[in-house]
Amino acid sequence: MSEPGIPTFDQLRIFLTVVETGSFAAAGRKLNRATSVISYGVANLEAQLGVELFDRESTRRPRLTEAGRAVLAEAGHIAHGMDGLRAKVKGMLAGLEPEVRLAVDVMVPSRRLGELLRAFSEKFPTVALRLSVEALGAVAGLVLDRHAALGISGPLAAERAELERISVGAVELVPVAAPGHPLARMEKLPPGAGRDHVQLVLTDRSTLSEGRDFGVVSGRTWRLADLGAKHSLLREGIGWGNMPLEMVEPDLASGRLVRLDMPDHPGGIMPLSAIYRRDAPPGPAGTWLLQQFSACGAQDKDSLRMAEL
Repeated sequence: MSEPGIPTFDQLRIFLTVVETGSFAAAGRKLNRATSVISYGVANLEAQLGVELFDRESTRRPRLTEAGRAVLAEAGHIAHGMDGLRAKVKGMLAGLEPEVRLAVDVMVPSRRLGELLRAFSEKFPTVALRLSVEALGAVAGLVLDRHAALGISGPLAAERAELERISVGAVELVPVAAPGHPLARMEKLPPGAGRDHVQLVLTDRSTLSEGRDFGVVSGRTWRLADLGAKHSLLREGIGWGNMPLEMVEPDLASGRLVRLDMPDHPGGIMPLSAIYRRDAPPGPAGTWLLQQFSACGAQDKDSLRMAEL
């Protein structure tokens, strides 16, 4: 039994066009070729594969054989991949980066991130995206180590001269606990009340924040690297802690969590910055993404100013 040969992409394109248009003549018109050239291309493809793709005798219009239907699916995948390859290379020749590596702080609202990345995929369908979600100094660490070209980071990035920073808004953090937690049951919280109870604290493995605490007031802490896990433990009443307001608003509305009125630890505003290395600015796709985050940041300023009023 002989092995099938390797068809050319042009042969596959002729085959797909015949199927699409319904006849050799129509395929010739679409591809601006003589009907005889189309027929010759299909015959060569059949010879390469060793199977008949069309039944030409039982009908005036070419009808796919069983083998033709099987080949059609694979040929379609190949053509789609080739079109994607051509589009990607065309973008690269125009200066478009083939991939954007983005690192974002875990505090960035997931709804905003989802909306921006959906718009990114529609704007740059040929550009791959590699997303990392990290906490504290890990975002800046990825950018500094060139594992990410663009980051959306908290205030830790301000300490590194190698990084360019552009304000992209802020996140409001509020202290919360489950309704059954002792702090939530107190009618009025005195100063220092949080020190006597377990505080759930976000941490990371970055050397940029090694040995440093942020917003920690209790001597009893549980440290977690995952914001979702912290959220779950808070709802279980295991401790209290700061959370992004947008993330816990449904819990506050339903009563699953209670916002703590702590006179000495009321929460606060966490500024966010888009960061990249000064010696490696983002390309067109990364720059577009940066601009979208910046536009959302302008809305943050207005909403947070209203909240303060």
